[in-house]
Amino acid sequence: MAELFCIGTLQGASGYPHAELCAKWAFVAGDAWELVEGEESGQTQVDVPGEDERYTVWSHPIDVHYTTRSLSGWPKLVFQVFRQDMFGRNELYGYGFVHVPTTPGTHVLEVATWRPAGTLMDQVWSFFLGATPQLKSMDLIHNPSDRFRLHTIAMGKIHVTLSIAVRGFEKHGVSL
Repeated sequence: MAELFCIGTLQGASGYPHAELCAKWAFVAGDAWELVEGEESGQTQVDVPGEDERYTVWSHPIDVHYTTRSLSGWPKLVFQVFRQDMFGRNELYGYGFVHVPTTPGTHVLEVATWRPAGTLMDQVWSFFLGATPQLKSMDLIHNPSDRFRLHTIAMGKIHVTLSIAVRGFEKHGVSL
C-alpha cells in the first residue's frame, strides 16, 4: 500500500475583523484512505493578542499517517474559525479548506475563509447579537456540489505549514 505522511503546524490567522480566534480542523479523505496514526481532527486554543495586533498565533501541531489503495479522495484539510467574545461565546468567523499538497517537501499554505451571508435579517441579527448563519452540513465546505448557491462574505486567511512525505506510490506507477 502507498503511504502519505503529513506533519505540520497551524501557524495562525490574519485578516479577520477581530483576532481573538480559535479553529477547528479536520482531515477529510476518500473511502480508499485509512488513518494509521495521528489525530484526524482537533481544535486550537483561543489566542488573545494585544490591542494593536491583528495576527492570531496558534502554533498547533498536525501529524497524520495514511495508507491508501487509490488516489481517489486525496485528503483535504477543512477548517472552521470562531471568534470568542468577552463573554466566552463563540461566533462563527469562517469556513475554509485546502487540498493536502501532492508533492513531497515543505509547503506554506494560505487558506482563504468565508462565511454565509444569510438574509438581511440574519445580518442585522449578527451585528447586534453575534449570531452568524452557519452551515447545516459541513460537507458543503469542501464539496462543490451545492456551494455555488451560497451567498458568502470573504473573511481572513489561515496560515499552515505542511511537510509531506510519501512512500510506495511508485510501486503503483504514480510519480509524485
